[in-house]
Amino acid sequence: MADERAQDKSDDMGSGGLSRPPAIADDEGGGGAPEWMCTFSDLVTLLMCFFVLLYAMSTIQEETFKELVESMKSALGVQQIPETGTREGLVMMVQPSPDSKQDRPDNAMDEIGGMVQKEVQDIVSDVKELVMFNKLGGKVKVEENDEGAVITISDMVLFSPGASSISSGGLDVMTKIAKVLAQFAYPIKVAGHTDNIPIRTEQYASNWELSANRASDVVRFLISQGIDPKLLSAEGYAEFRPIEENKTAEGRGKNRRVEIIYERGSIGKALTGKR
Repeated sequence: MADERAQDKSDDMGSGGLSRPPAIADDEGGGGAPEWMCTFSDLVTLLMCFFVLLYAMSTIQEETFKELVESMKSALGVQQIPETGTREGLVMMVQPSPDSKQDRPDNAMDEIGGMVQKEVQDIVSDVKELVMFNKLGGKVKVEENDEGAVITISDMVLFSPGASSISSGGLDVMTKIAKVLAQFAYPIKVAGHTDNIPIRTEQYASNWELSANRASDVVRFLISQGIDPKLLSAEGYAEFRPIEENKTAEGRGKNRRVEIIYERGSIGKALTGKR
């Protein structure tokens, strides 16, 4: 044991018999910024790149939109693109450009056809909402077909049997319908229809007169509600355009009707400025 202690003491002694000082821990870390600063600087750099990218993308989209507008003007041969938010903005004056090719009119017609389809769908959608909110199912019907948008009103809603003046209840329904029609400044055709039961009175010699007078009375009411008379026309078809067979009372009831029609061709002419 004495030898081991002597050996340890000898090891602790340096040259000249001096003991070596104990090692000092390196707590200072060599100086400089702390390690978390590297992560923070990376994050700031990434954020800056992100915002620069957003700004660059927004600028590209604006330029792309301008190029798209110019392309549409060139393809359609128009000087102005319709403004959004207004139905009047849908009127499109087609002007052929000097370098227009033979296929340009077809492209313009396709564009107009799409606009007409959208207007027909809007009319149908608005009238369906009117029917739903006012519980007019079975009395007022609207549909889209090859002719256009057709609003069908049962004669039981509008007229007394054999009469052509709109009843008080019919006036209430027509007032609500007129508010919807006023949103669409396109030609409106009002068509009167009857069943096949003959009528002969002092006022009406046949169903021709009855159906025509009923259509005319609806037209007069629409004018009183602010609809432009230039957009309105009245036609009477008597019993010759039935939608059901006249063999049953139910079928005859469906045939006695007034139709308010927005024709596709008329809407197309209005959109292109042709009257």
